[in-house]
Parts: sequence; structure tokens; C-alpha cells
Amino acid sequence: MPVLATASKPLYRVQVVDRVFHILDLLAEAKGEMGATDLAGKLQLHKSTVHRLLVALERNRFVEKNQKNAKYKLGWRLFELGTLAVSRVDLYSLARPYLEALVKKTCETAHLGIMSSGELISIVSVEADRNLRLPATVGRRSPLYCTSQGKVILAFSPPAAAAELIQSLQFKQWTRHTITKKSSLAEELGRIRKCGYAIDNEELEEDLRCIGAPVFNHAGEVIAALSIAGPIYRVGGGNLPKLTEAVMSAGRQLSTSLGFRSSVSSPLASGVRRKRGVE
Repeated sequence: MPVLATASKPLYRVQVVDRVFHILDLLAEAKGEMGATDLAGKLQLHKSTVHRLLVALERNRFVEKNQKNAKYKLGWRLFELGTLAVSRVDLYSLARPYLEALVKKTCETAHLGIMSSGELISIVSVEADRNLRLPATVGRRSPLYCTSQGKVILAFSPPAAAAELIQSLQFKQWTRHTITKKSSLAEELGRIRKCGYAIDNEELEEDLRCIGAPVFNHAGEVIAALSIAGPIYRVGGGNLPKLTEAVMSAGRQLSTSLGFRSSVSSPLASGVRRKRGVE
């Protein structure tokens, strides 16, 4: 008996994992939300079993529960993991040539960042060849609400997921220019969606200005952001329009290399397809 019990335990654990994956697959294929009863029927499992699995998935943010109808949909955590996986597999190797070209064109340090666990993580950085420059920041974690990359990722993320993230933000006054109100951030994100780029105007560090643009995958989903950073006397004034266009162009080129096409039907990506002036 002890041998049989030991042998069955790993099998049970694998069975639970399989059921979890099946739930995620069904939610991914569903056109809308699904309830525990519907999922139990599809999986031919007891409703209480499915409910326990859904509770665990919700607790870890792999699924989200609609409190009004008690139905479920895929959660934000999957997007974070997918973004991180894509960035490590494709973005790191693909992005560097575009960042190097951007540095050559703008003479400012260029960065590529992704979002993970509600923060911005720098994964690629190419320094400019200038005495006064921003150093490489690979591995650095920064807030979303006061960085050009973070704001542009929020602006082009699915509205429901972005709203959830904004609600969870703990605002800190890094400089006198830092956005510290959710309403002000919402206004800023609306502007970013219209023009297709974001600016960190001394919001994280004094005397530092950054310009960020989104990076989209083949489905028109934002998976990263790239930016340049430099002192405000260089990244501003009459230089701002050409620097902004250079950053947006690099973002479009990298997105294209990831399979994004301007014909993709994505309202989230539409802002970067429209030719707009610099504000």
C-alpha cells in the first residue's frame, strides 16, 4: 500500500497541473467570460473541483473574476509572463541593432524595457559616445507612472489590465514634476495614445528627459518600449521633434521585425500608425 500511495501522489499532481492548463486553454479560446459550471461541463469535472482551481488561479492573477456575474477570464499575470518570455527569446537579440542605430542618429543613450510585476525592467541598453550621458541601466527596475517607457506601455496595454495596474500603483513624488494622481495619469495616457509616444519630463530624475515609443508584436499587442534619455538642454526645444520621430521610427522598425504590420486591426496600436506632430 505505501508503494501505491507514493506512486499515485506524483500522478495526482500532474493531473492537477493538466487541469489548470485546460482551464487556461478554454478561457483563451472563449469569446467572452466563462463560469465554473461551463468550465466543469467542458472538462467533465465536478464544479467544486473547478472552483478550487479557479480560486488558486485568481489568487495568483492568472485569471480574473467578474464580481457581477461570477465568471472568469484570463488574468494580467499571463500577459506579464508572455511579455517577459518574448523579451528574452526575441527582443534581446533583435533590439540591439535598432538601439545602436537610434544612438547613432540621436547621440543619446537608448534603452529597451518591458513590464513585469507592475514595474518597468530595463533589458537592453546602448550608451551614447558622449562625456555627459546616461549610463547603461540593464536590470534596473523603475515605476511605470514616471518613466516614458512605463507610461507608453500602460497607454497601449488592454484598458482593463491598465486600469487594474493603475489602481494598484503607489505614487511617490520623485521630483516636482512627478505625476502623483491617478486622474492626471489617465489624462497623460490618453494623450500618449493619440500621439503615439511618451515623454518623461524630469519626472523620475531632475534635469533628465526621456522619449519613449511602444513596441508591438504580430498581433498588435504592446510587449515593450524603447526610449532615449539625456539632459533636458539636449532633449528638448528645437531638437524635440526630430528626436521624437527618430524614437518612434525605431519603435516601428523593431515592431515590424517582430511581425507587426500597420494593417493589423488593433485599436491599441492605432495611435502609432497616425502621422502626428510633436506636442
